[in-house]
Amino acid sequence: MRLDSRPGLRRGVKLVHDPVRDRHALLYPEGVLLLNDTAADVLAYCDGERAIPAVAGALAEEYEGVDADDVRALLADLDARRLLVSDGTGRPAQVVRPAGLPAPAAGPVRAPVPLGMLAELTYRCPLHCTYCSNPVNLADFTEELGTDEWLRVLDEARALGVLQVHFSGGEPMLRRDLSTLVGRAHALGMYTNLVTSGIPMKEADVAALAAAGLDHFQLSIQDSLPSSADAIAGLRGHERKMTVAGWVRAQGIPMTVNVVLHRSNVDRLLPIAELAVSLGAERLELAHTQFYGWALRNRAALMPSREQVDKATADAATAIQRWGDTVEIVHVIADYHDNTPKPCMYGWGLRQFVVDPTGQMLPCLSAAQLPGLGIVNVRAAPVAGIWYESAAFNRFRGTEWMPEPCHSCALREVDFGGCRCQAYQLVGDAAATDPVCELSPHHDVVPQLAGAGGGVAVPRRMR
Repeated sequence: MRLDSRPGLRRGVKLVHDPVRDRHALLYPEGVLLLNDTAADVLAYCDGERAIPAVAGALAEEYEGVDADDVRALLADLDARRLLVSDGTGRPAQVVRPAGLPAPAAGPVRAPVPLGMLAELTYRCPLHCTYCSNPVNLADFTEELGTDEWLRVLDEARALGVLQVHFSGGEPMLRRDLSTLVGRAHALGMYTNLVTSGIPMKEADVAALAAAGLDHFQLSIQDSLPSSADAIAGLRGHERKMTVAGWVRAQGIPMTVNVVLHRSNVDRLLPIAELAVSLGAERLELAHTQFYGWALRNRAALMPSREQVDKATADAATAIQRWGDTVEIVHVIADYHDNTPKPCMYGWGLRQFVVDPTGQMLPCLSAAQLPGLGIVNVRAAPVAGIWYESAAFNRFRGTEWMPEPCHSCALREVDFGGCRCQAYQLVGDAAATDPVCELSPHHDVVPQLAGAGGGVAVPRRMR
């Protein structure tokens, strides 16, 4: 970042003060960055008009020893994270202080304090995607939480410290109270992200969500070719998605395009990226299938070959080179084709939690499959009590539970031993080292599975 840069907030980024932690934070589509006082003070003068020397000069009127190079280094770091723009088109970094926030905490805050919540409002969905991560036993999830119950969960989550809520499913647009829930989360100061297929939407729905304060829109797309996209989704919906993207853009809501990659579409990564750029997306997620729920059932049919994975990695690098200045492109490689496990929820029971349609509060999306976990429903206990006291959240919290080789591994607080659900699925032990890790004594099962593609996928259906 040059000294003559004029930094301001990027679209889709908010600066807030969190009374629970008594700290400022930057909220953005897929993350939260907690700030120290120095960073918050610097951002207060970033209005998209002041150049860096002017920002440093304004700070120097309040503090001694302000150096423009130090200010530039801090802002360059935020710019590299795609939280700022430096060309004068950014928004002023004004602190959002909505009404209805919890009172500041008295005394030390009990750790850990969660940052995010995934609110799975319903598992109902018009699509039949074979890679869906929702449970196979969908008929067990018909007793959904009501509006008042979800509103209480949002209130309790914010009081606990949650700064970001992702409304997902299934298809969350099938809930008639979605705008009400978005509005409450917005009033509480939480960053709101909608994860949707877009299929059930009308233009008025998008306008209502924008009016309710929706911060970000994540649209799932199955492929760049309409015929293939419709075949993967199990209905003709691709053109509808293109229309919805236009409505979102017209409302000025920042948008991510999300594409799950698998054997049938991974070879078209570059055309998919080009489509996302043409739709005006600020962000593109290219995520290889994670094998849970229906995707686990269809693993063989969905599994890409090693050659496909290598080509996708090269194509993702090409996409970033071509369009990376316009769109943030995130490529998540397939677990079974890697030797390093992904961090399980960035720490089990440390940063995030899930509430499923019936109110089960889970440490991760697929934790309900783990036997004897001790899951508690939000209908039976408050959110904070479940987060801190339940067996489910304490079972794999921290690192003391870890067996070798994880317990003595230098990366144990980086990857947290990998995925607990994946360990259970592959070796029948949720406490085992994720077999994806090359140090796992069970690592030999992974190459066998990665090379076992083929078969016919079963479409997702409600039963």
